[in-house]
Amino acid sequence: MSLTAKETGTPREFKPVPAGAFIGRAFGLVDLGTQTVQTQEGEKHLPKVRLMVELFGEDEDGNPLTIEVDGVNKPMVVAKNYTVSLHPKSNLTKELTAWRGKAFTPDELKGFNISKLIGAYGLFNITHNQSKDGSKTYANISGVSPLPSALKSAKPAPVHENVIFDFDTPSDEVFAALPEWLQGTISQSPEYQAWRGKASMPAPVARAVAAQAPLDVAEAKDDIPW
Repeated sequence: MSLTAKETGTPREFKPVPAGAFIGRAFGLVDLGTQTVQTQEGEKHLPKVRLMVELFGEDEDGNPLTIEVDGVNKPMVVAKNYTVSLHPKSNLTKELTAWRGKAFTPDELKGFNISKLIGAYGLFNITHNQSKDGSKTYANISGVSPLPSALKSAKPAPVHENVIFDFDTPSDEVFAALPEWLQGTISQSPEYQAWRGKASMPAPVARAVAAQAPLDVAEAKDDIPW
């Protein structure tokens, strides 16, 4: 897999994504490897992936959803981490089903290539959560649905270049372009350790969604996102 797209630069000032429903396009997919998480059932080791979406539209004051990066105004970005699983109760299954507007077939459940998300448009519902001390506001993807028919013929042009990092074919160039905090998260995974030769285990860990399929980039081309 050849990748040249990068996520570079640092915004000059923090500008939270406003709450509301906006047109969005998936442009980034980052394999986080197996992450240790605390659940009600105790500690678990789960395969995680991070989806990045660029948003289009205006806030309630009529200001465009853009932020200046290296002197260029670009669409604001939201991201969400998912456990890579098509279990009926998983967040990934629920949101993908709502996004595509149809349930998964039995054959798709055997192995769905999540790279099909790259380039897919949808209507993203953004909500806000406050930090415990109330000092920070976090924007979250709380839901996604297909674009209304009236908007399918007027989709905004892509701005952010597609970015994908996959432990099936890890790229030093792509990894180096990721934010340092995200590199730190990825580096905690056993897949990263195996990639860097720091552990004797196979990489990547099998994914319930991707199954045997690599995360190859594939643009969505029809009315249904994938």
